[in-house]
Amino acid sequence: MEPTSIMSLVERVPDEASAYLLLEEMRWGDTPVCPHCGSERVYFLNPANGATRKTTRGTMSPRRVWKCGACRKQFSVTTGTIFHGTKIPLRKWILVVFEMCASKNGVAAREIERKYDLTNKSAWYMLHRIREAMQQQPMMGLLSGDVVADETWIGGAPKNKHGKGPGKGSTDKQPVVSLVDVRTGEVRSQVVPNVTSRTIGRVIEEHVDMVNTVLHTDSAPVYRTIAPLMAGHQTTNHFLGEYVGRTGSTTNRAEGFFSQLKRSLDGTHHHVSVEHLHRYLGEFDYRYNTCKLSDGQRMAHLMGRTKRRLSLYPTGY
Repeated sequence: MEPTSIMSLVERVPDEASAYLLLEEMRWGDTPVCPHCGSERVYFLNPANGATRKTTRGTMSPRRVWKCGACRKQFSVTTGTIFHGTKIPLRKWILVVFEMCASKNGVAAREIERKYDLTNKSAWYMLHRIREAMQQQPMMGLLSGDVVADETWIGGAPKNKHGKGPGKGSTDKQPVVSLVDVRTGEVRSQVVPNVTSRTIGRVIEEHVDMVNTVLHTDSAPVYRTIAPLMAGHQTTNHFLGEYVGRTGSTTNRAEGFFSQLKRSLDGTHHHVSVEHLHRYLGEFDYRYNTCKLSDGQRMAHLMGRTKRRLSLYPTGY
């Protein structure tokens, strides 16, 4: 059963051994699977008492180790996942994952640092590993039916720049494009280098079944090139104060997502670098797409997507 609150989760994982048992339940259910070859012909190796085992250094470790009968390799529930190679207790990982799933506005690394007695570097890296699991899965399929497309810019206002050097008065905000499926409510956001017809067209071609999709946008000219390739194109003219078109077309779904995204980035993180913006978009996309799930269900769903590794930085934090 999924935890319903942070308190119920704390009661369920009072120690490190319980954290391994909970993660095994969420990832494997009743059937452990070898992460190396995918075989289900595995057997439990140690610790024999199910709680602790003595390592080669003489210390006691609660890490539960399995062995595959097919490839003969040893593994644990963290092998090949975002938890792989970490020195942070798994119990802390599980609690932080729940907070990431339950916090609508996201969680800052500084907050995790204070609450869980970690260094800022460790907290920051933990959150980025979790965001990696939240990223959109490859080959998710194309959006179809009615799809809303809109763009926004993330970053500070040019007037807030200091000095009178180059760039004063210009904008260095990062453009972001989001596509929202009207029927399913799924949103897909992507960082783009610029807002041109070619760039926007490539994003739509990558994520949308154009032959079977009616595109809903504002009156921006960047959509005119891709519009003839769609099954239909309906627009809303914001310059005329129009927010719902004559045919009922609107971009309000994307505008609502942008509103939540910007408030959260400004209020929780204050600043997000362009280098990592795509990870934050993946995080907010994931929570938006699973908004109908409870916090515990969202956590259980995310645990099934943790078989990823964040390779930009060394492991072991």
